[in-house]
Amino acid sequence: MTTATVTQMKCACPSCLCIVDISSALEKDGQYFCSTACAQGHQNGEGCSHNGCGCHK
Repeated sequence: MTTATVTQMKCACPSCLCIVDISSALEKDGQYFCSTACAQGHQNGEGCSHNGCGCHK
């Protein structure tokens, strides 16, 4: 059996649609996020600002 190495995954923010590269994502509590807004739980109601994603708009 061969093993696969995961290099990308969905942003851990439940409402976000972004796919993040683990090597450059923001890591918080063992989860990977695409932006500071997502990592902080959208404290100020702002979205991640990535094109095509409507999280917390």
